[in-house]
Amino acid sequence: MHRKRSCLAALLLLLLPTLGGASEPPAPQEESSTAPTAPPARKWHYLTRVEATSLALLPRAGAGDDEGFVQVEPTFIIDGGPEFGVNLGAPVRFRLWGGNDGRALVRREDWDSLSDWGQLVRGLLLGSDNAPLGIWFGPLEEHRLLSGHLVRRYSNRTNPNYHPAGGIFTGTLGPLYTEAFASDVLGTRLLGAEFSLDMEHLLFGQPKQRGRYTLAVSAVHDWGRAGGAAPSMTLAHLDAMAVVVVRPGMEAYVNAGWGGRPGQGGAWGAVVGGGVDSLSERFNLRLRLEARRQHGGFRQGFFGADYELARFQSAGSNGVPLADAHFPDGYSAFAEALVEWDAVSYGGPYKHLRLSVGAEAFSWGRVDVDGRAAVQLFARALEVAVKGLAVGTGKPGARYLGAAEVRWRFLGGKLYAMGTGGTLLFPTADGTLRPGAFASVGLGVDNAR
Repeated sequence: MHRKRSCLAALLLLLLPTLGGASEPPAPQEESSTAPTAPPARKWHYLTRVEATSLALLPRAGAGDDEGFVQVEPTFIIDGGPEFGVNLGAPVRFRLWGGNDGRALVRREDWDSLSDWGQLVRGLLLGSDNAPLGIWFGPLEEHRLLSGHLVRRYSNRTNPNYHPAGGIFTGTLGPLYTEAFASDVLGTRLLGAEFSLDMEHLLFGQPKQRGRYTLAVSAVHDWGRAGGAAPSMTLAHLDAMAVVVVRPGMEAYVNAGWGGRPGQGGAWGAVVGGGVDSLSERFNLRLRLEARRQHGGFRQGFFGADYELARFQSAGSNGVPLADAHFPDGYSAFAEALVEWDAVSYGGPYKHLRLSVGAEAFSWGRVDVDGRAAVQLFARALEVAVKGLAVGTGKPGARYLGAAEVRWRFLGGKLYAMGTGGTLLFPTADGTLRPGAFASVGLGVDNAR
């Protein structure tokens, strides 16, 4: 096992249905140790799904008129194994009441830019992180660019009126491992890359375990055009990492790094920390702890969970875009944890429990937290998922967002009822954020082959 994050394998989860159905996967059968074995043939699976729900978008604090829709969401999925998959589909919202766009039949904000057409591609996977090349197109959720010191826990769908398809490219050439990403493949927005050099491979030849001692450099630029105009900016970071403990299914590492804003003197930051990865068929645990120093407006994890809103208006009392916001000099402690547990040791993507949370506390009194949790109960017939975001707590102008979803499968698992609800922030033409909420109930049906 090596520590390099298998981003394409993780994002493959988006190709699959939210629930795995009511049945558990079959247990592997024992084979004779003397009988010859052939490599298993690739199995292709497909799934068709349609959901029909009511959807209400509700203003908060007198922010405007409420809107109501019937939402129809078709989905078609092809699963061709670990190196190929396609997921197509998008929600189409037919207006029932409200709105200020001339009462268009279909909600105009969902399809008013070229980037919005990216939502038709929920996932396109070619290759994998274990292949020389890998490519992914689709939504980005909790995305991390390798070391995670520039892009961490980033989502390109936080703005409810902006639905881009992101792209991720991974490649390996000798001791060099590369990951590049675009937050919007149809628009001019975030573009970044990280190049990681395996020092043991470079100095001593192919090692038994890749990625134990690495040096990496990363850079990210936001053009600030698609998804609404906002200030552009560039960040860069240099990282060193060493895996100090390697055991079957577990490894521990330490890391250090330095970053800054090219062309802006005095904007820099430093970081030192470490983590543990413990992986098995039933239980996965990833922990990371870091001590950070920020100076001159630079901070680690700048492109984070709140970025698609903060690029218009940062959390706090000044109400300016994040690129122009004053970020005090100081220190912070960052912690991140990912826990996955499944009662069935088949190594597949569906977990009975998945918890992901990140938190950062700053020396000047601010705390940022975001997390997601999903649990499956009653032979996977019931799934409950929640997510939350709190930015700038402890200071004026803190930002809070939350959402929850419940799905219950019945009649053999093909039919399910669902309900969702939560809070939203809508960017406006003057750069402010309009608060709102949403609630939805409905039914869905799918057919897996």
